[in-house]
Amino acid sequence: MIGQRAFWLAAAGMGFVAAISAAPTGVVAQTLEQALSQAYQSNPTLNAQRAATRVVDERVPQALAGFRPNVSAGAAAGVDWSRTRTATGITTSGTVRPHNYGLTVTQNLFTGFRTINQTRAAEAQVLGARETLRNTEQNVLLSAVIAYMDVLRNDAVVELQRQNLEALREQLRATRDRFDVGELTRTDVAQAEARVAQAESQLSAARAQANAARAAYRRDIGSEPRKLAPARPVEHVLPKALNAALAAGDQQHPAIAAARHGVDAAQLLVKVAEGALLPIVNLEGSVSKSHDPSLSIDSVSDATLFGRLSVPIYQGGIEYSQIRESKETLGQRRLESDVTRDEVRAAVIQSFGLLAASRLQVEAAQAQVNAAQIALNGVQEEYRVGQRTTLDVLNAQAELVSARVALVTAQRDRVVNSYSLLSAIGRLSVDELRLRVEAYAPEIHYNQVRDSWFGIRTPDGR
Repeated sequence: MIGQRAFWLAAAGMGFVAAISAAPTGVVAQTLEQALSQAYQSNPTLNAQRAATRVVDERVPQALAGFRPNVSAGAAAGVDWSRTRTATGITTSGTVRPHNYGLTVTQNLFTGFRTINQTRAAEAQVLGARETLRNTEQNVLLSAVIAYMDVLRNDAVVELQRQNLEALREQLRATRDRFDVGELTRTDVAQAEARVAQAESQLSAARAQANAARAAYRRDIGSEPRKLAPARPVEHVLPKALNAALAAGDQQHPAIAAARHGVDAAQLLVKVAEGALLPIVNLEGSVSKSHDPSLSIDSVSDATLFGRLSVPIYQGGIEYSQIRESKETLGQRRLESDVTRDEVRAAVIQSFGLLAASRLQVEAAQAQVNAAQIALNGVQEEYRVGQRTTLDVLNAQAELVSARVALVTAQRDRVVNSYSLLSAIGRLSVDELRLRVEAYAPEIHYNQVRDSWFGIRTPDGR
């Protein structure tokens, strides 16, 4: 008979999962919260998205550069040789070495509101990038939860299949002993041998799945899974009603917020394109000095200051095409925003339904395990007095193993589905989970680079 110690137990009224680990007794178990904290700090997908957010931050100082002056300096030097012959036959010749240098400053005064709108569009893109980062954080944390729970489940299934194989081998030995004394037939022995072979195959498959789960754990969390502690669902922080969950998802999900910021940026880029039809006003000033410009002049100093007005009349039609293009892009962003909102709504409904179903599945699986255990005990007692066959015992034992695997899976699904619903409503975050890790603040990098006038090093020194 399969022992009770290897499978997961559902605590009455608590809804949490317990698992028996193969790690040494003295090893401190890693909790799900610790695994999530590690994934939050080291996951390469999340770190890449943070870098992408910092890239978008640079668009704001690039747009602000339109408000700032352009300064350029120039210098030139050379040799000028000349020979002149007059009508009277007088010939003169000479060599000069002219050189000059100067400084030019150009300040934009009016650019058809393009600089203002480009800055506002860049700021909207920054806000959208932050929401995209928050969405990536949710996806990474949810993947880490799934990887953690898969390791727990698959390790428990391996232990179940291992104990099932041991029990079947013991059953086979007992069957052979009774066959040797003439109490059973060769058919009984063959049935027991077939179940042993089947159990060996199931154990091999369970170990393969466990190895795959450990590989996913290393990928998503960044370390080898060792002894893992039980994990609880997060139902206490979830909305109790579907309508409340849908409202929370519409208001809080980062994918919806990112799409809305994308619409805002597209609207401003339409105005940027329309600015190409407006005049441009610049203020230009320059100072220069030339030495030895000719044989008769020693030096010349020059300073100028003037305003320049440029009115676009026709530029081949490219500006009109760019305006139409930006309007089509705006329409695309609005449609994408609607699609994103519908996708989030569908995810909330799906996750809410799966979580409700998983609660019932845990209860049903626990009842199935209890009933299957009682049935196995009864069949074994009846087998001892000759009222049951070997096949009856093998079938009852297989039903118990199947029930316990179903319970393990149902408990895993309940935890995963609770985190999936938390992600679907946009609240799967470090703060919501109260993880003991410093939250990444994208505002820090933004404030460091927003008003930077010069410098090629990034704030972290690269």
